Amino acid sequence: MITEIEIENFKSFEKVHLKLGGLNLFIGANASGKSNFFDALRVLQGIAYGFTIDEVFNGKPKGAGSEVWEGIRGGTWSATFEAKGLEDLVLPPTVRFRVVGTCQGQSFRHTINMLPRFPVVNETAEPAGGVARELFRSTLGNLQQLTPVSSLLRGYSQTRFAPRMGERGENFAALVQAILQDDGRRSAYLSWLRQLTPMELDDVVILEGAVKEPLFALREGARTLPASILSDGTLHFAAITAAFFQPEMPAIITLEEIENGIHPSRLRLLLELLKTQSGGSGPQVFATTHSPVVLAWLEEKDYATTFLFKRDEATGASTVTPLSEIPHLIELVRKQPLGELFTEGWLEGAF
Repeated sequence: MITEIEIENFKSFEKVHLKLGGLNLFIGANASGKSNFFDALRVLQGIAYGFTIDEVFNGKPKGAGSEVWEGIRGGTWSATFEAKGLEDLVLPPTVRFRVVGTCQGQSFRHTINMLPRFPVVNETAEPAGGVARELFRSTLGNLQQLTPVSSLLRGYSQTRFAPRMGERGENFAALVQAILQDDGRRSAYLSWLRQLTPMELDDVVILEGAVKEPLFALREGARTLPASILSDGTLHFAAITAAFFQPEMPAIITLEEIENGIHPSRLRLLLELLKTQSGGSGPQVFATTHSPVVLAWLEEKDYATTFLFKRDEATGASTVTPLSEIPHLIELVRKQPLGELFTEGWLEGAF
């Protein structure tokens, strides 16, 4: 798990430092820098994979036995921070990432300095001797950027069993088939899905195609409801929930706009899922939301790892502030719900 991260001179970040927890929620207006933070994690993931700078930023084509690596949005030419009025610098600033974390019961620190437009990377790590580098790679190299696509969730999987779902939901049914083979995982997974739907949900089942390719389905009494007729919200929730019961569990899961497709009355359940299944023995979660309903269900203890992203009007730089550090917020939310303050724009104008 990453406990602290510092990002310097990357995209819209001049310099930010975050202390992180098991579940980390990102809020803020569009173009405030939330997706740029996810891009920073992708850069670290690519470095953990051992890719070159060019491959990390511009993509790696699929080869024999390898998968496509999609480059970072904008490639190398949008990688460095440029303050307003400083676009004519001869050399771009050095991009720097500092990561502090724990893995397998051991702590590590890893610093990366790079010039994205040139093939130059310098890495330092503590403890020395290669241990920290291996811990860094085990953590950042085991990241799952989950963006489920309904059309893929509705379809047949290409393999019968999958220990991990694809980042867009590929082999979702094959993952669920693997989950159902374990009584403990099956029971927990079904329990979460039963809370989602007002139907009398009896079971999660897997249908088979002509060559035994699996298809996700729910059973309600005598009726079997295949994925093709289930709502986007049901499939989206089922896929996110399945991600927390993968036999090959990632160290980190990222999710953007978690409320997409989920009925507002079920967002509390989704937030409860993320809070109870993240951290500890589960994966660390980074998620974005624009939903005041999600914020309304946060507790005060969640504010330290709920971060407001905002652009500085003078420099164009993204600032990142935990809600726990916004002046007077704690007193104010005792009088007015956080979701209302967010909708009214009070958070952005508070400092």
